[in-house]
Amino acid sequence: MPPDASALLTASGIDAGYGTMQVLWGVDLDVRPGETVLLLGANGAGKTTFLKSLVGLIEVRQGAITLAGRDVTRLTSSARMRLGMTYMSELAVFPDLSIEENIRVGAQALGHANPDARADELYGLFPVLREKRRAPASSLSGGQRKMLGIAKALAAEPKLLVMDEPSAGLSPLFVKEVIRILSDLQGRGLALLIAEQNIGFLDIATRVFVLEGGRIRFSGTVAEMTDNDALRRAYFGLK
Repeated sequence: MPPDASALLTASGIDAGYGTMQVLWGVDLDVRPGETVLLLGANGAGKTTFLKSLVGLIEVRQGAITLAGRDVTRLTSSARMRLGMTYMSELAVFPDLSIEENIRVGAQALGHANPDARADELYGLFPVLREKRRAPASSLSGGQRKMLGIAKALAAEPKLLVMDEPSAGLSPLFVKEVIRILSDLQGRGLALLIAEQNIGFLDIATRVFVLEGGRIRFSGTVAEMTDNDALRRAYFGLK
């Protein structure tokens, strides 16, 4: 897939893996400014491997990645962050650091001129974190940790937030809360790439890519996905 000049992020023909094991074959995906893209797939589909290749945590064996019009395929993770892409892993936070320290780490990673002011802005979005800001992240509930993970990632003021399984380990109630928070962020011009197996995130998706066996099996709008009989059966349990 040739780079889309209008895209914020383009991944073209990505092959990646670990040692002698190949996990991804020719994966194409793009994210446009301000949109929410859902990368949907079951456990073992290759979602985490793909995200790690995007943010520079593993090397791409074949293919190219462009971010904000620049080829970043061989750039370091920190260089990609400076260009506007941050990554929220499934773990999301540093459990031994306080809430405040986690947010400051996120802000300082991009050399934010005033991390305290940025932290205050984020406490406005997540009031429960302000109340507990001196407490270690390990003391938080699963849902609160996800909130902190989002706040830490946002501290760098990214153009694109890449998220790995934000619903992992959460109750259905907290999953709905995470979806609500991400929906609120959509109105702020932030682009989101969310790797998930929880179809609840379709509610906020602009477009969907389905990853299966290390290959993209579908790409299109949510409406197009729900009109696809095979995908309806696989992901919605419909006959």
